[in-house]
Amino acid sequence: MAPSGSRSIKRGCQRVLYWIPVLFIALIVAWSYYAYVLQLCIESIEDTGEKVVYLLVYHVIFIMFVWAYWQTIFTKPMNPLKEFHLSHSDKELLEREDRGESQQEILRRIAKDLPIYTRTNSGAIRFCDRCQLLKPDRCHHCSVCDKCILKMDHHCPWVNNCVGFANYKFFMLFLLYSLLYCLFITATDLQYFIKFWTNGLPDTQAKFHILFLFFSASMFSVSLASLFIYHCWLVCKNRSTLEAVRSPVFRHGTDKNGFSLGFSKNFRQVFGDEVKYWPIPVFSSLGDGCSFPTCLVNLDPEQPSSPTGSNPLKC
Repeated sequence: MAPSGSRSIKRGCQRVLYWIPVLFIALIVAWSYYAYVLQLCIESIEDTGEKVVYLLVYHVIFIMFVWAYWQTIFTKPMNPLKEFHLSHSDKELLEREDRGESQQEILRRIAKDLPIYTRTNSGAIRFCDRCQLLKPDRCHHCSVCDKCILKMDHHCPWVNNCVGFANYKFFMLFLLYSLLYCLFITATDLQYFIKFWTNGLPDTQAKFHILFLFFSASMFSVSLASLFIYHCWLVCKNRSTLEAVRSPVFRHGTDKNGFSLGFSKNFRQVFGDEVKYWPIPVFSSLGDGCSFPTCLVNLDPEQPSSPTGSNPLKC
C-alpha cells in the first residue's frame, strides 16, 4: 500500500477515535433524560404540580445545555486572516536565508505592518513553520487540528474541537448550563434518593435509575463546578488557559496582565456589549480574533495598534 494511502487510513481512524468522548457524553445525557423524565418525573412523582414544574424547568435547562454543547462542538475555529500569511515572494525570500537573524529581519519587516505585539521568549517574531504565517497575538498552533487557532485556549477532547476565539463563549455557556443541569437533577432527585434508602419507593426499576442518577449528577457537579470557576477566573483576568500556564511576552518583556482591561471590559471581550445575548449560545464576542486591546507598559512604536489604526488601551 502506498504511504499516502496508509496515512489517509490512519487519519480516518484518528478522526473516528476523536469522536468517542463526545459519543460517551451524548449517551450519558440521553440516559439522564430517560431516567429523569420517564423514570423519576412520570413514573415516581405522584404530585401533578411538582411533576409539571420539574419537567418545565428541566427542559429549559436541557435545551440551553444541548444548544451550547452543539455550538461548542460544531463551531469551526477561526484561523488567521490572509494578511498574516506569507506571500509567495516572502516565502521564497525566507527559504533562501539560512541564518536565523536574517530570517528574523524579514519577519520583522513583514510584522511592521501588522498589529502584532507579542513575541517568543527570546524576543523573536512568532512564526508558524507549518502554516507559514506570522502568528497574531494570542494565536497558537494546535497539533491535533494541525492549524493555527485564534486566541486558542485549549483543545478539548470532550467536544472534539479547539476552544478559541470563535467558540469560547459557547464553551463557557456549556460549562454553566451543564453545571446547572447536574445541580438541578441532584437537588430535585435528593428526596427520592433518600426514599430509596428508607424503602419509601416502590420496588421497580425506577428506583435504580433514581439512585444512579443522583450519584452521577452529584459527581459531575463537583468536576464541572471546579472547571467553571477556573474559567470564570480566566475570563475576569482576560487570559486563556495557555496564557495562565505561560504568560505572554511583549516587546518590553513578560506581562501576565498584558491583555487585562479590568473586570467589566474583560467580561465583555468574551460575551459582548449587548446583555440580551449573554446567556444565549450565539456569537457576540468583541473583535476579530486577530488583534486585541492591550494594557501595555511600553507600547511598541514600530507596530500598528490595530487594523483600524486606533491606539491600544493603556493602563
